[in-house]
Amino acid sequence: MTEAAATPIEPTVRVSTLELFFDLVFVFTITQLTDTLADHLDWGGLGQSLLMLAIIWWMYSGYAWLTNAMAPTSTYRRTLLLVGMAGFLVIALAIPEAFGETGWAFGVGYLVVNLVHSALFLRSAGEAAVRAATTLAPLNLLSAGLVLAGGFLPSDQRAWWWGAALAVQFVTPYLARIGGFTINAHHFVERHGLVMIIVIGESIVSIGLGFAGVDLDGSALLVALLGLGVAYYFWWAYFAGDEERSAQALAGITDPRRKALIAVFAWAYAHYPMIIGVVLFSAGIKKAIPAAFDPLKWNAAAALAAGAALFLVGHAAFLMLLKIWRGVPHRLMAAVLSMLTIFIGHIDATAQVVALLAIMAVALIIEDLPQVMRTRTTNLHSFGR
Repeated sequence: MTEAAATPIEPTVRVSTLELFFDLVFVFTITQLTDTLADHLDWGGLGQSLLMLAIIWWMYSGYAWLTNAMAPTSTYRRTLLLVGMAGFLVIALAIPEAFGETGWAFGVGYLVVNLVHSALFLRSAGEAAVRAATTLAPLNLLSAGLVLAGGFLPSDQRAWWWGAALAVQFVTPYLARIGGFTINAHHFVERHGLVMIIVIGESIVSIGLGFAGVDLDGSALLVALLGLGVAYYFWWAYFAGDEERSAQALAGITDPRRKALIAVFAWAYAHYPMIIGVVLFSAGIKKAIPAAFDPLKWNAAAALAAGAALFLVGHAAFLMLLKIWRGVPHRLMAAVLSMLTIFIGHIDATAQVVALLAIMAVALIIEDLPQVMRTRTTNLHSFGR
């Protein structure tokens, strides 16, 4: 049986202010994850953070698909989105003790987020989209049920239930009729881009939080400014031209199911390592500010290095999925070199952040040089005429 062709639902051109408001609530979960990971910077804390972020990010992506198909233009839709925002807020507040006493709240918030998502999608216009939602909603609600059940079970069983929920999410794109959703490429790209700039801004927030109980002296300020520089190159890697190219690449895919799968792999799966990279770097910079010119512990040095490396690898994977090859080798090489800075950080915290800044700057500047030279040549020719 062939999948129904996608039909236009509601054309949306720009991301609405309500969607931005929604994103701010979602990013509070990133802040909570960063703080929790910084306080438990070990293998157990990392595993729990990775698991929570994965299942939370899946549903954020679901809402990006939702508002891409159905603009929040009515009181009914806006009210339900507010309820979804409340669910994300409950999830965020539960994160610090999600594997302890507040697992139930995490599960309840997650169920609310899923119920709202399903209710709104099933009322969207377009026959193909509704048929697609009828196969997607049961799978999402199954994963939400597993998260809810795990939240009420003893903490030593929670990771297994939440891992099962993540497994359901991973197979969902292959089981649901996602080709029935029409994707407005420019809105879709803009929505994810805006949440990424807010997530990158989380590293700036972490710099400020790193000053809690720390004297505002020259060494701490230096680490803070260097951390700002690394965050700037996160922005450069993601936004300096590739955002528009990615929108064009997505818009150019004509087969509905292939387009939907590329959207899942590029914006859901490939964005996940970028976000966890920012979380890791943010947790590491909180440890680096009070250390300044002292050695970092291995876990903090690894967080800084792996954070930068994961962001670069995630963006390289994103570009490869869209067949945008320019910049892929630069990011992969910079990621390898970033991991080597762990050994520098174990000697001196400031030196490691300097090294990360230098690696990212050199890689991205070298990538940009051919375009700069072409622009300069074009301008000279225009001036000559």
